[in-house]
Amino acid sequence: MTNRARALRLEAAGPLGRRHPALIAFALATVVFLAAPLAVVVPISFSSAKYLTFPPPGWSLQWYARYLGSREWMSATVRSVEVAVLTTAAATAIGTAAALALRHPFRGRSLVRMLVLAPLAVPVIIVAIAIYGLYARLQLVGTIAGLVLAHTLLALPFVVVIVSATLHGIDETLELAAQSLGANRWRTFRLVTLPLIRPGIVSAALLAFITSFDEVVVAIFVSGTRAATLPKQMWDGIRTEIDPTVAAVSTLLIGVTSLALALLAFVRRRPRVRHVI
Repeated sequence: MTNRARALRLEAAGPLGRRHPALIAFALATVVFLAAPLAVVVPISFSSAKYLTFPPPGWSLQWYARYLGSREWMSATVRSVEVAVLTTAAATAIGTAAALALRHPFRGRSLVRMLVLAPLAVPVIIVAIAIYGLYARLQLVGTIAGLVLAHTLLALPFVVVIVSATLHGIDETLELAAQSLGANRWRTFRLVTLPLIRPGIVSAALLAFITSFDEVVVAIFVSGTRAATLPKQMWDGIRTEIDPTVAAVSTLLIGVTSLALALLAFVRRRPRVRHVI
């Protein structure tokens, strides 16, 4: 078989057809293993029992009603959304600016890149302990501002990585052409660079929102008793309660996260429209 014929056969087979069957089987087994807890959590959230039991003896929406009717749970939910939105705005703005700065060589660029991406390499428990030690001195424990700053630190590397990858894929001659026609740097960014990297920025913002909304380790250390987020409230509920309200909240969180990831995949797969100068 010639190389051309083999290439055509692989292209016709699609992504799965190009992989070894054993690798596909291993990948499917991994997916099943990771998704198996959903087969327990989701049914329990609809249980008619008064405590955690599986399989459910009957079906009911009482735990969703309890979650929606609880002032404590709803306060934690609103607080999580507030923190996630503020974190998304801060991390996206700072991360995009950092990616633009790191795009060009300058003295100390490697050190700056290492510092920005450090939260990806350092275990989150160490980051949480360090932040708590600092916040205890600054009296930021149990404040919304403290949570936003901590979550921005965790979400910033994801924004920088995604926006940097998007910047790497655009044609720099378009920016040079705009500047040669009299546009300053801000106008070039607003009319040329920003439209080209907008899908990457939207993807980074969605990932920053997910990172903040689902984060629990740092929240356990710095939220205190006055600013508990939804994951922190779930952590406390697991320790002190035995009813399936936590399962109902978990199911809703899984749905929200899945929707955000699907939206992220849709944004990243959209065809990019290039602007002609």
